[in-house]
Amino acid sequence: MKPTVIALLTGRGNNTLIDKNILPVFGRPLLHYPGLAAKQSTYVDDCYISSDDQKILDAGAEIGYKPIVRPAELALPTSLHIESILHALKVFKEAGFVPEILVVILANSVTIKTEWIDECVKTLVDDSSITAMVPAYREMDHHPYRAKRINKDGFFEPFFDFSAMEVSTNRQDLEPAYFLSHNFWVFRTANFEKNDGQKPWTFLGNKIKPLVVDEAFDVHHLQDLKRSEEWLVEHKII
Repeated sequence: MKPTVIALLTGRGNNTLIDKNILPVFGRPLLHYPGLAAKQSTYVDDCYISSDDQKILDAGAEIGYKPIVRPAELALPTSLHIESILHALKVFKEAGFVPEILVVILANSVTIKTEWIDECVKTLVDDSSITAMVPAYREMDHHPYRAKRINKDGFFEPFFDFSAMEVSTNRQDLEPAYFLSHNFWVFRTANFEKNDGQKPWTFLGNKIKPLVVDEAFDVHHLQDLKRSEEWLVEHKII
């Protein structure tokens, strides 16, 4: 039996870049692009949008997303994404259902393809042991072994104990490092009950498959809108 799959588009109104989630990209709100990528998935049963901002909810409604009004205290700059997800799950439960698989989409990123979502969901459907599948990109310039922190005396020190290992100064010699794209996540809602996932995104569980992509980015500045348009054209979405 096919598991219930729900798409949850998330975006708050309280941003440094005013109305960033609904700024025009090729004449339509930014959030329409990630929203349509999920809506066109053959695996997604229904689509919801969570926001504290009525303009964002209205823009989601234009492409068939059902509104979840997020409380203001969950839409602060300090609010955690997991709080909005848990709020949405509470709304679903009160409506009489809990999806087995959730596709959480960030409203401020166009770098999402329907086939990516389909591949992630299918992977979870085909293998019940996998807790999540998420896009990630390889990044060697900012490899964790090359990162430093500042200690209490004001000096650099490594994050890791390298006393028992050699670490090359050449990035190409280091073990490949991958970073989550944060354009969307596909995961099992049962992960919340277990609460034993990898930090800091514990809701993804412990068996997380990567979908390796070349590039993904969010919109934080006006110049990112131009970059978004270029990406859409390059990937033949527009």
